[in-house]
Amino acid sequence: MDRSIAGRPTPKVVTVSVKKQDRRYLTEREVERLIDAARRNRYGHRDATMLLIAYRHGLRAGELVDLQWTQVELNAACLHVRRLKNGTPSVHPMQGDEVRALRRLQREQEHRQSYVFVSERDAPLTPKGFHSLVRRLGEDADLGFRVHPHMLRHGCGYALTNAGHDLRRIQLWLGHVNVQHTVRYTSLSSNVFGEFWR
Repeated sequence: MDRSIAGRPTPKVVTVSVKKQDRRYLTEREVERLIDAARRNRYGHRDATMLLIAYRHGLRAGELVDLQWTQVELNAACLHVRRLKNGTPSVHPMQGDEVRALRRLQREQEHRQSYVFVSERDAPLTPKGFHSLVRRLGEDADLGFRVHPHMLRHGCGYALTNAGHDLRRIQLWLGHVNVQHTVRYTSLSSNVFGEFWR
């Protein structure tokens, strides 16, 4: 121990390094910036549509790249979502911008493909390829942090929670078997404390 001027022992200061936990979701504005960056790509419409569908429907990378045209009902504006990790499948309504983007994508595909999102070689994209794309788009959008595809899924959960939707309905939307996996989205919801001090 060091001695202070008064002769009393001064306790030794120990510095503890605490790793800052990165944010694990994207805000709606950040998703828009990613989509804008995607539109500037060689395959801009396909890439922007992938981001939009992944975000709105809370899809994992594997669920997105495995999406087939048989799961898409453009006339009914419905998406039949098959979940990984033993998740609960469901049928999601689609918004007008999603339907228009998917119609255009379907028209632009030279050969009728089974998969919605294909590479320039008409092969289905891979989860690894989508990871690389999202990481690169995050850099292009200059978000200031590293971006990965699962942040779109978490962003969906937080956006639905902040919009005041029922936790059970969000659980069904995301295909969670256990509600404990959905509860995490309430921890950062700005609405949780909305009525405090009013």
